[in-house]
Amino acid sequence: MDVAPAQPADDRTPAAARPALRVDVLTIFPGLVESYCEESIVGRARRSGVLEVNVHDLRVATTDAHRTVDDSPFGGGAGMVLAPGPVFAAVELVAPPRPLLLLSPGGGRFDQSMAAELASGPFSLLCGRYEGVDQRVADHLVDGEISIGDFVLAGGELAALVVLECVARLVPGVLGNESSAADESFTTGLLEYPHYTRPATFRGWEVPAVLRSGDHGAIARWRAAESLRRTIERRPDLVAARGGLSEGEVRLLREHGYPLVAVESSGAKRPGSPVGDAALEERDLP
Repeated sequence: MDVAPAQPADDRTPAAARPALRVDVLTIFPGLVESYCEESIVGRARRSGVLEVNVHDLRVATTDAHRTVDDSPFGGGAGMVLAPGPVFAAVELVAPPRPLLLLSPGGGRFDQSMAAELASGPFSLLCGRYEGVDQRVADHLVDGEISIGDFVLAGGELAALVVLECVARLVPGVLGNESSAADESFTTGLLEYPHYTRPATFRGWEVPAVLRSGDHGAIARWRAAESLRRTIERRPDLVAARGGLSEGEVRLLREHGYPLVAVESSGAKRPGSPVGDAALEERDLP
């Protein structure tokens, strides 16, 4: 999904003092979002100053005694709808950084590619609730809509946290090992290879010998082959989306004992592909 360009950073703030990424979240349950953002990776990144997360209550600009943000839908129907007045007023009062993205089942599908795009930040997330948000919010206030999948949640808070954590992990300084984010599932269009740790033998199950060999080249080739194998078996749609397998990838699978007939029957092989051995070695191997 294309999103509007991020607002430029305030030039009056020294570069060293600015966080690498700022994300604002607007919700009727700020405590829910804040409590999660105090823990684990996001919490550590906030405390270190690498990540700035600002959580705003959508009721901040309400004027009635009950701080009402919803109303019944025109035309009837079950449930309530987030009204445009309180939402517009909250956004105009808070002035969160753009793009402002609405979490919505009808939005563009959020994936690793979109996460990488948003990681250049800043951006803001608007959490829907009830039966939805008045369409004028989507049409005239936000800059886009995103969805984390084809299912329904009670509100956008969990979806916002999914987006926040996924994007935050791509920001330099958030993860302890900077290579972790570049080596995970979906980053290269494939599922990640399996991981093992001590003990080498657990209840009779052995860690693959290659991982204990100390041969880093062999380990890298095994991991690349396992990544391909897993993706073919579990997510053939991902293989199809990248145009199938190159001849070099097919040879790598065969080298590691993966039945060639399984590759051919999956339709994954693409003979004569411009993505050959050199590209494979550059992408996956030392």
